[in-house]
Amino acid sequence: MRFTITSATSADGVSEEHFTVGQIPGVLWTPGGAAGPRPLVLLGHGGGQHKTAPRVVAGARRYAAERGYAVVAIDAPGHGDRPKTPELEQAFTDLRTRMAAGEPAFALVAGLHTMLAEQAVPDWRAVLDAVTALDHVGAGPVGYLGMSLGCGLGVPLVAAEPRIRAAVLGLFGALGLAEAAARITVPVRFVLQWDDERIPRPEGLALYDAFGSAEKTLSANPGGHGDVPAYETDEALRFFARHLG
Repeated sequence: MRFTITSATSADGVSEEHFTVGQIPGVLWTPGGAAGPRPLVLLGHGGGQHKTAPRVVAGARRYAAERGYAVVAIDAPGHGDRPKTPELEQAFTDLRTRMAAGEPAFALVAGLHTMLAEQAVPDWRAVLDAVTALDHVGAGPVGYLGMSLGCGLGVPLVAAEPRIRAAVLGLFGALGLAEAAARITVPVRFVLQWDDERIPRPEGLALYDAFGSAEKTLSANPGGHGDVPAYETDEALRFFARHLG
């Protein structure tokens, strides 16, 4: 599918191009004046967020400015500028109702992620095809980073996409993902919040255990789902520097 730029800006040495690939909206960040192939990091956003969520943008700009990488984020199905199907709208409503009532919602979230992954994995692969054809990105090594929803959609993507050489994942559990995780053999860094109120700790540990990678690292931090320490961004930068160059 064709890569079409809808707007472009540049600030502090980083270029930001908003684009579409077919009906998929996304953003590409590259160092200003980039030319030739370079490592590419795919950023998956969290649930209820979108491709330009503050943490996504901040991380993308660091990768481009400090490492010279290209970075891509897209809206997951039903998020950001993507329309919601009636089926997806009902799933979101059920999830909000359960969470508002204080009920355990992990099984419902896992089922929702499975539904979204059916569309998100081919979306990501189409965007990867289009972006790596650009002169200022090229077919360099590819990494993936995604937490929470970004992990739920990222595990099946990394399992299916041989161009991805390393992944930083976390804040999710094994339910619905164990089989795909077992097919992942690239280096993985997995982030787990020890007191996560959304993801049962045994589920998170089971997902880490399920990865088939010979090289995998578990980073467990105190605190809840939204309390991931800022230094995890620094660790992810170092991880990708080792594996992508």
